[in-house]
Amino acid sequence: MRTQVAIIGAGPAGLMLAQLLHSKGIESVILESRTRAEIEETIRAGVLEQGTADLMRELGVADRMNRLGQVHDGIEFRFHRKGHRINLNELTGGKRVTIYAQHEVLKDLISARIATGGEILFNVGDVRLLDVDTESPRVQFRRDKDGELEELVCDFIAGCDGFHGPSRQHIPQHARTEYSEVFPMSWLGILAEAPPSSPELIYAHHDRGFALVSTRSPEIQRIYLQVDAHDDLGNWSDERIWSELHRRLETDDGWTLIEGPIIQKNIVGMRSFVCDPMQYGRLFLAGDAAHIVPPTGAKGLNLAVSDVVVLAKGLEAYYKQGNAAWLQAYSEICLRRVWKAERFSNYMTALLHRHANYSPFQRQIQLAELDYVTSSPVGLASIAENYVGLPIDWRRS
Repeated sequence: MRTQVAIIGAGPAGLMLAQLLHSKGIESVILESRTRAEIEETIRAGVLEQGTADLMRELGVADRMNRLGQVHDGIEFRFHRKGHRINLNELTGGKRVTIYAQHEVLKDLISARIATGGEILFNVGDVRLLDVDTESPRVQFRRDKDGELEELVCDFIAGCDGFHGPSRQHIPQHARTEYSEVFPMSWLGILAEAPPSSPELIYAHHDRGFALVSTRSPEIQRIYLQVDAHDDLGNWSDERIWSELHRRLETDDGWTLIEGPIIQKNIVGMRSFVCDPMQYGRLFLAGDAAHIVPPTGAKGLNLAVSDVVVLAKGLEAYYKQGNAAWLQAYSEICLRRVWKAERFSNYMTALLHRHANYSPFQRQIQLAELDYVTSSPVGLASIAENYVGLPIDWRRS
């Protein structure tokens, strides 16, 4: 087999890259270790930045998002039993976010890929990247995980296979620096059959810990609460979860959290990770293969999308103009945005969570910061600008 770009992984980065390349007339093949059902049935939250939603529309894959997604003009920070709305739309000159689950985005992109006749191989195994530092990289794999070993010859490899995938390991250790931070808290997330408790997301800070009220649909709600990083799901009965959420979210104005049957619950760890550089030879990392952000800033999927926008621009310049300069600048351009997203996500995590190791002095500083950002035009604008998504900085050295 031969193609121009071999894409390892059918997550947000890999599928969006394939659609971008198709729109530019560039061939690609996607190799994915999971089945289609596994991808589409893994429920993940999703806050789409303005730029991500706009790209979905530009690529013609936004019909379901336009029907089912919920456009939000603001978010709420809640502390001291009082809500403080941040008007994203007014503060950013008309930008918004769209609440549309990641697995729904993946369904749309998979359907579009198949409709255009693009090749996507699910359930492959034994994926090996070869000769990534030459002009003829190759990928070996087995169909259906136990089939014959096959080889895909290509011009470039896009490693979109997540943190645990094989791609990043093909950047030699001496050629990469990895930065990481593991947080001492996790999120316990639930899906509940209930109508929305709020028209917009609520980020709540409380002495007992953080809570987040999100939404999935008019009938299904996504809600999170902060727990210890080593906590066990068995410690959290449905009754305890609702009791704790009521405590952390209650306000003096009588706002009420609407309960319903919990149909799913899980605990999600929190960490930050960045690999520098994001490229080696003709291998380019994108999405979680290159970086992880804590979920507080809602940046994971959006960073994956911005990565592949940069990569697609570089590949288009290479194939249509013979210009490799944009590909050479890939890491530099992507990492500027990655580190700004890491900064914002870590800031939101530090601002909104209860930190067991904080001294009374540090606790008061945290509360003062919350008071500042919700009462200062500059503070509000900074939160809004980062939340709806910073533009890609296309400068090259």
